[in-house]
Amino acid sequence: MEMKKRISLELRNRTPAEVEELVVDNCRTSDGEVEGLTDDFKELEFLSMVNVGLISLAKLPSLPKLRKLELSDNNISGHLETLSEKCPNLTYLNLSGNKIKGLNNVEALQNLKNLKSLDLFNCEITTLEEYRESIFELLPQVTYLDGFDQEDNEAPDSEADDDDEDEGEDGVGPTGDDDEDEDEEGEEGGEVGLSYLMKERIQDEEDDDDYAEEEEEEEKAGVKGEKRKRDAEDEGEEEDDDDDD
Repeated sequence: MEMKKRISLELRNRTPAEVEELVVDNCRTSDGEVEGLTDDFKELEFLSMVNVGLISLAKLPSLPKLRKLELSDNNISGHLETLSEKCPNLTYLNLSGNKIKGLNNVEALQNLKNLKSLDLFNCEITTLEEYRESIFELLPQVTYLDGFDQEDNEAPDSEADDDDEDEGEDGVGPTGDDDEDEDEEGEEGGEVGLSYLMKERIQDEEDDDDYAEEEEEEEKAGVKGEKRKRDAEDEGEEEDDDDDD
């Protein structure tokens, strides 16, 4: 699919000014240039053009808010000065799998003052002696090269960083939902506890009633026993009287 058509499909009934992320991986350019992307994408922050046959970035439009740019597996060999002119706020740039051969090919990136992460993996430049030391010296603003800093510490996951940023902006940590769940569980627990206590109280009352009924029956039985005893005594007295006569 041609890049211009793919971009049109990715709009999904939105205007270019409403798009913040755009992925057109594995489509094709007709002449190795960026196609279908215009200055109207002024809110774009993330752009991915992986394996689209790019040779040049000369026709890249002005993207002042672009922070992350994925250009891996293309045929770009240099002329990267366009990036600092059109995307001055880039913080992440992936050029892995391109035709970057020497330090002079990336020298233009010195003007990307906010660039923190650069990926040149699978480019010929990585075979140069002291490649990493040279890149960090040439581009002092870069913290992570091919995913690691100068002390070989791995770069943090970008998605996790985005989540942390969102958390800070919203003012609500990821545990906010957990707290709500705990509150709900607490309320449910309170209802269950109250229900249990009510049942216990009812059971106690029923037990008391049963006990009272038993006592009443025992008292009745005792009365009947006393009555039978008195009747027997009366009969005995009457027999004695008859014998005297």
